[in-house]
Amino acid sequence: MSIIGRRGLGTMAEEISKASVRAEVGAEAATAAATTTKKSKSRWMWPSVLRWIPTSTEHIIASEQRLLSFVRTPYVQEQVNVGSGPPGSKIKWFRSTSNDPRFINTLTFSSKVGSPTLVMVHGYGESQGFFFRNFDALVSHFRVIAIDQLGWGGSSRPDFTCKSTEETEAWFIDSFEAWRKAKNLSNFILLGHSFGGYVAAKYALKHPEHVKHLILVGPAGFTADLDMSERLMQFRATWKGAILNHLWESNFTPQKLVRGLGPWGPNLVHRYTSARFGVYSTGDTLNEEESRLLTDYIYHTLAAKASGELCLKYIFSFGAFARKPLLHCASEWKVPTTFIYGFEDWMSYQGAQEARKNMKVPCEIVRAGHFVFIDNPNGFHSAVFYACRRFVSADPDNEPLPEGLTSA
Repeated sequence: MSIIGRRGLGTMAEEISKASVRAEVGAEAATAAATTTKKSKSRWMWPSVLRWIPTSTEHIIASEQRLLSFVRTPYVQEQVNVGSGPPGSKIKWFRSTSNDPRFINTLTFSSKVGSPTLVMVHGYGESQGFFFRNFDALVSHFRVIAIDQLGWGGSSRPDFTCKSTEETEAWFIDSFEAWRKAKNLSNFILLGHSFGGYVAAKYALKHPEHVKHLILVGPAGFTADLDMSERLMQFRATWKGAILNHLWESNFTPQKLVRGLGPWGPNLVHRYTSARFGVYSTGDTLNEEESRLLTDYIYHTLAAKASGELCLKYIFSFGAFARKPLLHCASEWKVPTTFIYGFEDWMSYQGAQEARKNMKVPCEIVRAGHFVFIDNPNGFHSAVFYACRRFVSADPDNEPLPEGLTSA
């Protein structure tokens, strides 16, 4: 499938602009308009309905605000400056030729004075708005801060030019550390979902002094190619598997498909959202308005400029097997950890069980229903409160495992 690049989109918009102006005000005005267009190539001048990819950073923030209209707790949205690259490094975010500062989109929710701080990190292809069903419940016990990782959501989207697993991990870990310094945070609870769990775990390995508890929700990265099932191995040996593996190694992401479909992209996302959080949901399904606003939000975050999404092939091999599995780092763990998995989670909790055998810090594995924070928000909240009971309970040693949860 051919994908229209940014340069192609700019050329298309320029040609449409020229034709329109000539039709209305003649050749002289067309020349002036072309000059204006040339001077502002990086800016979209057309209404979104006329764009091939009808989105922008403004659309992302606006759709986020609409989705968060379901949240009753007051919050502050800010763009936190994380500079142009890792402190002391000649590598900008990352090999960028620009010295412009980058920003991480951040939500901070009102809470009781003295509440422990809970920082929430989203997964691959997601953004902080995915936690919209959780914020109100969590602020009853925590000062909640949620972020869009660099290159995703409403955060800056630098050109992604990392060339290795090490550089790619540093992109996320170092930008998160720059964000932490800018926010002057320490001694916080760090929660990461899926790929965000991988980033959170890698961050806690590098900077354990700032994290007092780690919560990994269906984390990616605990399995390697050696753990591949026989069925998947057989599939990879087929021509279909070979094609998909080639696309993976070529960094063909799901977001590229959404962009390639242009104005038909929103319909594809709508069908996915309706199926994933509707027909195929096994828990607390979204109502019609929630589904509509989540769909709109997902589309704008997926269709925006490619950046953080391009980490995929450097962190995982085909089938989402980690190139540097967290299982291999288990003996280096320095932060008490709770794993939360859904009963129907596609991330296997058995990788966490194997890791726990080599950990020298307290570790629990809790199973809490389904794709927990959207499908089963109440179970997710109970699991988080239980994980943090020594920070929020008056008698943590005698706190029972909440109803509906099981320990693995």
